[in-house]
Amino acid sequence: MLSLLAALLATPATAPPPPQPAEIVAAAPASAWRRVDPANLVLFETTVGTMAVELAPDFAPAHVAAIKALVVAGRFDGGAITRVQENYVIQWAARPEGDAPMVGQPPDTRPQRVRPRPLPPEFDRPAAGLAITPLGYPDAYAEGGFWNGWPVARDRGEGRAWLPHCHAMVGVGHDMPPDNGDGSELYAVNGHAPRHLDRNIAVVGRVIAGIEAHTALTRGTEALGFYKTPEEQTKLVRARLASSVPEAPRYEAMDTASPAFAAYRTARANRTGFFIRPAKAVDLCNVPVPVRVAE
Repeated sequence: MLSLLAALLATPATAPPPPQPAEIVAAAPASAWRRVDPANLVLFETTVGTMAVELAPDFAPAHVAAIKALVVAGRFDGGAITRVQENYVIQWAARPEGDAPMVGQPPDTRPQRVRPRPLPPEFDRPAAGLAITPLGYPDAYAEGGFWNGWPVARDRGEGRAWLPHCHAMVGVGHDMPPDNGDGSELYAVNGHAPRHLDRNIAVVGRVIAGIEAHTALTRGTEALGFYKTPEEQTKLVRARLASSVPEAPRYEAMDTASPAFAAYRTARANRTGFFIRPAKAVDLCNVPVPVRVAE
């Protein structure tokens, strides 16, 4: 009996389970968060809700400037969601200029436009100057990592970096090459990350709030999920920069160079609890950068 008691006393206490990703985010200190600049936040109000889109001028400065100019000019007011494709994208467009019709066909079948203000192909940028925090796990498409709260992919040999097509990332629709769009057509990824689009389209930001009601919209029945008639489209009521809306929510994104994010990233790759066999790996788009409403 005494030997059994001694053995029990010598048995180490069971280690507590590692924290889950959501627990790490909830416990992250204030120093682990960065403020989302209201000057780079667009509130797209539709008849089903509001999508808050954080813009990324460090990756596509000309496109971001064009989008802001369209917002300030009121061009998105009266626009519409023209396309919802299952497991792919939600696409919306500004109100056309003059008598031009709202775009409603795939780029290879619609008339190609001559842009009065053509934009450069901001599909990637020099990696120099970006202190990228590595993902730490292999990624199928490119070396993955994070910078200043954004997911980033890069090619060391070419010295280039870009924003990937992860869920809720926002890109600029355009006609067939060499057109690069003008910022008046935008889309958000609403399903599995279509990473084959990386470096072929300017990715200008991400939806940080309000995407849920829009991913639930009826899918379009025409090619690539475009709607057949204007009546099927969801109306875009207006768009405003959050910096011009005093009552707009203020958001914070997790600092991807912080210890809290490092713990969160590791936990995403090594899930416990329900998981019998943790993957011990994770792809770039399965580590969504946490965003919260600032207190």
